[in-house]
Amino acid sequence: MSEPLAAEPEGRPDTREVVLAARNVAKSYGNIHALKGVNFDIHRGQVTTLFGENGAGKSTLMKILSGVVRPTAGEIILDGEPAVFASASEARERGISIIHQELSLAPNLSVRDNIFMGREIAGPTGVDYAEEERQVRLLMEELEEPIDPLTRVEELRLGQQQIVEIARALSVDSRILIMDEPTSALSASEVEVLFKVVRDLTAKGVSIVYISHHLEEALEITDQAVVLRDGTMTAYAPRAEIDLNWIVRNMVGENFDLGSPPTGYERGGVALRIENLSVPSVSGAYSVVDRLSLDVSAGEIVCIYGLMGAGRTEMMECVAGRLRPSGGRVLLHGEDVSKLTIADRIAAGLVLVPEDRQRDGLVQTMTVGENLSLASIRSFIKRVFTSRRSEGALVERSIRDVHIKTAGGHAMIGSLSGGNQQKVVIGKMLATEPTVVLLDEPSRGIDVGAKSEVFKLLAEGARRGLAVVYSTSEVGECLSVAHRIVVLAKGRIAAEFGPDATKEQIMAASGEAEPGHLPAADDGGAHPAPRSTPPTHQPRPEPKA
Repeated sequence: MSEPLAAEPEGRPDTREVVLAARNVAKSYGNIHALKGVNFDIHRGQVTTLFGENGAGKSTLMKILSGVVRPTAGEIILDGEPAVFASASEARERGISIIHQELSLAPNLSVRDNIFMGREIAGPTGVDYAEEERQVRLLMEELEEPIDPLTRVEELRLGQQQIVEIARALSVDSRILIMDEPTSALSASEVEVLFKVVRDLTAKGVSIVYISHHLEEALEITDQAVVLRDGTMTAYAPRAEIDLNWIVRNMVGENFDLGSPPTGYERGGVALRIENLSVPSVSGAYSVVDRLSLDVSAGEIVCIYGLMGAGRTEMMECVAGRLRPSGGRVLLHGEDVSKLTIADRIAAGLVLVPEDRQRDGLVQTMTVGENLSLASIRSFIKRVFTSRRSEGALVERSIRDVHIKTAGGHAMIGSLSGGNQQKVVIGKMLATEPTVVLLDEPSRGIDVGAKSEVFKLLAEGARRGLAVVYSTSEVGECLSVAHRIVVLAKGRIAAEFGPDATKEQIMAASGEAEPGHLPAADDGGAHPAPRSTPPTHQPRPEPKA
């Protein structure tokens, strides 16, 4: 049987209930030590939450426990016996499954085919597609997400794709389930359903490892917490002994927030004007963005808040040129850019940091430097040649200015943590020297330290005169650096608030909570706007870019 962890405090759960453990596990990638002798226990029928900044080693440890990668040193103990997993498939056969932070779905295949890929159900004449479809419908019913099993994954919005990833892991009937940022793209209602599923699983004796940068959310579901910092386990405690301050203190060594709206400078004129913008649904039956108008001044930071399906992403992508409007126009410093291409809008000073950094923001086969310079490539071309000196200077400046933790511009983008990959996407767009920057869920899947750095970048940009618009589905992020909070509901502006608004006011305006009394319009109050109600439909996919 595995030995108790000598470094852990008293009060840890009974070691006889440990079903999977890491003992002195280390992992090195050349000179980079991702893990440094970590000890970690997974207990039967309990949720163990793993906290840590991006790059702390959380995902590396989970990949080792699930057979995706092999440790450089140390051992894995399964049911009291040493175990070696040659592959993720071998670990899965022994009851260990993982939901990865970045989606690993085949977009051109159906939901059914993704869930049963590599372990198809055999029938008398080949694959039993009918049985696979039946099981997928049952999984979707359990997750309360009425997705057709025959729908292609690329036609689903990001949150629905995350549900498919979760369904695939649940379909294996695992006894140890590792969830790496499972809720990063889910709405509040979808998170509630997932937590219900988690509680049902633990009641049946399934062990859960839960990794999340949503700290309050994780506290709701956890039984005990472990903190990793710089590849080392720094803290362990049962749920009764931890709170948000404990988590942040052990993760980053200090308590801090995401900042406050920048002050001490004068804002300029209107940099971005959106006039009566409408964006049609995929079917064209209704508008996902409905006659929306918004002005953003130079030096102003505007936060767009709304529930999943409120139209945040569609508005951002339409303004950036990725989606075509059915009406309205977009003006940049008074000039109509509605008919310009994406490249021409970037050249004019309007850029977008997309919601899905893996699919839309990065090229995984390129280096950090190549990704950073990609959007600025026009400025390096002299006749038919590229100026390597100019490109190298831009890459070095971006790495320094955006505070990217990397071995250098030559490092592959996949070697970076999620938070640093997000900084590369932001750095790539800032390198084009924009005057207006749109950021769709810029903090998705990154830790509290990385979030703080991202919001600090936005504040610094505003002080330099940059007009900033960022969207979020986390109400706490509205109350950070934004000068103004715009709440969307069903494609229209439901309310506007100043920086002194409360979470309750914002949630009530979005329809997330029962509306209470909203104060009269002032700097901290609400400015109600009329709502439009599209026809009732089943949950529908977001438009493709």
